[in-house]
Amino acid sequence: MNDTTHGIRIRPGTLADAPAVLDMLDAAVVWMNDRGNTEQWGTTPYSQKPGAVARVERYMTENAPFITELDGAPVGALVLDSGPSPQMPIAPAEEPERYVRLLISDRRHAGRSIGAALLAHAVEESRRAGVELLRVDCWAGGGGELVAFYERNGFTPTVRFLSGSWPGQVLARRVG
Repeated sequence: MNDTTHGIRIRPGTLADAPAVLDMLDAAVVWMNDRGNTEQWGTTPYSQKPGAVARVERYMTENAPFITELDGAPVGALVLDSGPSPQMPIAPAEEPERYVRLLISDRRHAGRSIGAALLAHAVEESRRAGVELLRVDCWAGGGGELVAFYERNGFTPTVRFLSGSWPGQVLARRVG
Protein backbone atom coordinates (compact mmCIF):
# COMPACT_ATOMS: atom_id res chain seq x y z
CA MET A 1 0.00 0.00 0.00
CA ASN A 2 1.45 3.34 -0.99
CA ASP A 3 -1.32 5.93 -0.89
CA THR A 4 -0.09 9.47 -1.33
CA THR A 5 -2.25 12.47 -0.42
CA HIS A 6 -1.16 16.06 0.27
CA GLY A 7 2.50 15.06 -0.13
CA ILE A 8 2.32 12.34 2.50
CA ARG A 9 2.60 8.59 2.19
CA ILE A 10 0.36 6.13 4.07
CA ARG A 11 1.69 2.63 4.64
CA PRO A 12 0.81 -0.32 6.88
CA GLY A 13 2.19 0.02 10.39
CA THR A 14 4.33 -2.51 12.25
CA LEU A 15 5.51 -3.08 15.79
CA ALA A 16 8.64 -1.08 14.90
CA ASP A 17 6.38 2.01 14.64
CA ALA A 18 5.20 1.79 18.26
CA PRO A 19 7.90 4.17 19.64
CA ALA A 20 7.00 6.84 17.05
CA VAL A 21 3.29 6.49 17.85
CA LEU A 22 4.03 6.79 21.57
CA ASP A 23 6.11 9.92 20.88
CA MET A 24 3.18 11.46 18.98
CA LEU A 25 0.80 10.60 21.82
CA ASP A 26 3.18 12.11 24.40
CA ALA A 27 3.53 15.27 22.30
CA ALA A 28 -0.26 15.50 21.97
CA VAL A 29 -0.64 15.52 25.76
CA VAL A 30 1.85 18.40 25.99
CA TRP A 31 0.12 20.24 23.13
CA MET A 32 -3.31 19.86 24.76
CA ASN A 33 -1.99 20.88 28.18
CA ASP A 34 -0.30 23.97 26.70
CA ARG A 35 -3.74 25.02 25.46
CA GLY A 36 -5.38 24.48 28.85
CA ASN A 37 -6.90 21.09 28.04
CA THR A 38 -5.99 18.78 30.90
CA GLU A 39 -9.30 16.88 30.86
CA GLN A 40 -9.08 14.99 27.58
CA TRP A 41 -5.94 12.93 28.24
CA GLY A 42 -4.76 14.32 31.58
CA THR A 43 -1.26 15.63 32.26
CA THR A 44 0.78 12.44 32.48
CA PRO A 45 2.73 11.62 29.31
CA TYR A 46 0.77 8.92 27.48
CA SER A 47 3.72 6.52 27.44
CA GLN A 48 3.91 6.67 31.26
CA LYS A 49 0.27 5.69 31.84
CA PRO A 50 -0.30 2.12 33.06
CA GLY A 51 -0.67 -0.25 30.13
CA ALA A 52 -0.11 2.43 27.48
CA VAL A 53 3.00 0.93 25.88
CA ALA A 54 1.43 -2.54 25.76
CA ARG A 55 -1.78 -1.04 24.30
CA VAL A 56 0.08 0.68 21.47
CA GLU A 57 2.10 -2.48 20.81
CA ARG A 58 -1.17 -4.47 20.59
CA TYR A 59 -2.58 -1.85 18.21
CA MET A 60 0.45 -2.34 15.98
CA THR A 61 0.27 -6.15 16.01
CA GLU A 62 -3.37 -7.16 16.56
CA ASN A 63 -5.27 -4.45 14.68
CA ALA A 64 -4.93 -2.76 11.29
CA PRO A 65 -2.40 0.05 11.83
CA PHE A 66 -1.40 2.62 9.24
CA ILE A 67 1.39 5.15 9.44
CA THR A 68 1.59 8.44 7.61
CA GLU A 69 5.09 9.46 6.56
CA LEU A 70 6.44 12.80 5.42
CA ASP A 71 9.93 12.63 3.95
CA GLY A 72 10.26 9.11 5.40
CA ALA A 73 9.44 10.12 8.99
CA PRO A 74 6.22 9.06 10.79
CA VAL A 75 3.87 12.02 11.25
CA GLY A 76 0.54 10.28 11.87
CA ALA A 77 -1.08 7.00 12.80
CA LEU A 78 -4.44 5.35 12.32
CA VAL A 79 -5.56 2.09 13.87
CA LEU A 80 -8.65 0.31 12.60
CA ASP A 81 -10.46 -2.51 14.36
CA SER A 82 -13.68 -4.46 13.89
CA GLY A 83 -15.42 -2.71 16.80
CA PRO A 84 -15.02 -0.39 19.77
CA SER A 85 -12.67 -1.00 22.66
CA PRO A 86 -14.18 -3.35 25.24
CA GLN A 87 -13.17 -0.77 27.88
CA MET A 88 -15.51 1.84 26.40
CA PRO A 89 -19.24 1.89 27.20
CA ILE A 90 -20.14 1.55 23.52
CA ALA A 91 -22.08 -1.29 21.99
CA PRO A 92 -20.77 -2.92 18.84
CA ALA A 93 -22.78 -2.09 15.73
CA GLU A 94 -25.51 -4.43 14.60
CA GLU A 95 -23.68 -4.87 11.29
CA PRO A 96 -20.05 -5.31 10.26
CA GLU A 97 -18.06 -2.18 10.93
CA ARG A 98 -14.59 -0.71 10.96
CA TYR A 99 -13.80 1.29 14.04
CA VAL A 100 -11.13 3.96 14.38
CA ARG A 101 -9.34 2.97 17.58
CA LEU A 102 -6.59 5.57 17.24
CA LEU A 103 -6.04 8.65 15.12
CA ILE A 104 -3.03 10.80 15.95
CA SER A 105 -0.90 13.26 14.05
CA ASP A 106 2.32 14.99 14.88
CA ARG A 107 1.30 18.49 16.01
CA ARG A 108 4.47 19.92 14.44
CA HIS A 109 2.81 19.26 11.09
CA ALA A 110 -0.63 20.68 11.93
CA GLY A 111 -2.47 22.09 8.95
CA ARG A 112 -1.15 19.50 6.48
CA SER A 113 -4.43 17.50 6.56
CA ILE A 114 -2.72 14.42 8.02
CA GLY A 115 -5.78 13.45 10.09
CA ALA A 116 -8.12 14.01 7.15
CA ALA A 117 -5.87 11.91 4.88
CA LEU A 118 -5.87 9.08 7.43
CA LEU A 119 -9.66 9.21 7.73
CA ALA A 120 -9.97 9.10 3.93
CA HIS A 121 -7.69 6.05 4.04
CA ALA A 122 -9.98 4.47 6.67
CA VAL A 123 -12.92 4.98 4.33
CA GLU A 124 -11.05 3.26 1.48
CA GLU A 125 -9.92 0.39 3.72
CA SER A 126 -13.52 -0.12 4.86
CA ARG A 127 -14.74 -0.15 1.25
CA ARG A 128 -12.02 -2.61 0.23
CA ALA A 129 -13.18 -4.90 3.05
CA GLY A 130 -16.79 -4.62 1.90
CA VAL A 131 -17.77 -2.90 5.14
CA GLU A 132 -20.23 -0.03 4.86
CA LEU A 133 -20.01 1.43 8.37
CA LEU A 134 -17.04 3.32 9.79
CA ARG A 135 -17.29 4.56 13.37
CA VAL A 136 -15.12 6.45 15.83
CA ASP A 137 -15.46 7.74 19.36
CA CYS A 138 -13.84 10.87 20.66
CA TRP A 139 -13.70 13.35 23.49
CA ALA A 140 -16.78 15.57 23.40
CA GLY A 141 -15.62 18.08 26.00
CA GLY A 142 -14.17 21.53 25.63
CA GLY A 143 -15.79 23.47 22.83
CA GLY A 144 -16.54 20.36 20.78
CA GLU A 145 -13.63 20.97 18.40
CA LEU A 146 -12.81 17.27 18.03
CA VAL A 147 -16.41 16.34 17.25
CA ALA A 148 -16.47 19.16 14.68
CA PHE A 149 -13.27 17.80 13.09
CA TYR A 150 -14.93 14.42 12.51
CA GLU A 151 -18.09 16.11 11.20
CA ARG A 152 -15.97 18.06 8.67
CA ASN A 153 -14.62 14.67 7.57
CA GLY A 154 -18.04 13.19 6.81
CA PHE A 155 -19.01 11.68 10.16
CA THR A 156 -22.36 12.17 11.89
CA PRO A 157 -22.72 12.18 15.69
CA THR A 158 -24.76 9.25 16.97
CA VAL A 159 -24.47 8.39 20.67
CA ARG A 160 -23.06 10.49 23.51
CA PHE A 161 -21.63 8.65 26.51
CA LEU A 162 -19.72 9.12 29.75
CA SER A 163 -16.67 7.05 30.59
CA GLY A 164 -16.30 7.98 34.23
CA SER A 165 -16.34 11.78 34.01
CA TRP A 166 -14.95 11.80 30.45
CA PRO A 167 -17.64 12.97 27.95
CA GLY A 168 -17.54 11.05 24.71
CA GLN A 169 -19.24 11.07 21.35
CA VAL A 170 -19.63 8.21 18.88
CA LEU A 171 -19.71 9.28 15.24
CA ALA A 172 -20.52 7.18 12.18
CA ARG A 173 -19.96 7.43 8.46
CA ARG A 174 -21.53 5.34 5.72
CA VAL A 175 -18.88 4.34 3.20
CA GLY A 176 -20.72 1.91 0.93
